[in-house]
Amino acid sequence: MDLDSIPPITRLWAGSALALALAEHVGLVSSLQLFLSFRLVLKGQIWRIPTSLAYFGPFSIDFLFNLLFTTRYARMLEENHYAGHRADFVWLLIFSSTILVLLSPLATLPFLGSPLGFVLVYIWSRRNRHVRLSLFGVLVITAPYLPWALVAFSWVLAGSPKYVIGDLLGIAVGHLYYFLVDIWPREVKSGGRNLLATPRILVRLIDGR
Repeated sequence: MDLDSIPPITRLWAGSALALALAEHVGLVSSLQLFLSFRLVLKGQIWRIPTSLAYFGPFSIDFLFNLLFTTRYARMLEENHYAGHRADFVWLLIFSSTILVLLSPLATLPFLGSPLGFVLVYIWSRRNRHVRLSLFGVLVITAPYLPWALVAFSWVLAGSPKYVIGDLLGIAVGHLYYFLVDIWPREVKSGGRNLLATPRILVRLIDGR
């Protein structure tokens, strides 16, 4: 994976995930130091929030597949839908991460990298609904079915629904964002108002306007 060719926000996330996996692989850190625990966060271990969002598991083939897959859709969103206004993409990540962190105790999720990835996959799939995809070279589907196909595939491989709770949570958060940003402003009752408009200070800091 050529990190230099990846747009900056996606590169930061992918690079952090790769760095954490490699650091764990060589014994510099342990997953016990990375998982999300509100009790430990309140004791000052604030780093557990970002590390839980950038951790995709130990360095392995499965890790590389998840990282490359997630990076692909994050990159397409940043390069296409958020080209020229990356502050909106950062705001998407901030909003999604915040909701996932707040809901993580209910779903008992110590790591949120995969759920956050599913947020982006879901949003991309809804905004590219007419794109046709070949899933693992076996099944041809249209983009809106992609997140659900991945959940079903993971469920079959794992053999238990508990292993896809994080994926389903990511889809739910992705749908919430998509509804508030893409659907609700088009409704007459909304008055065209975007309830999740990017804060102006963030736009100034990132986009310079």
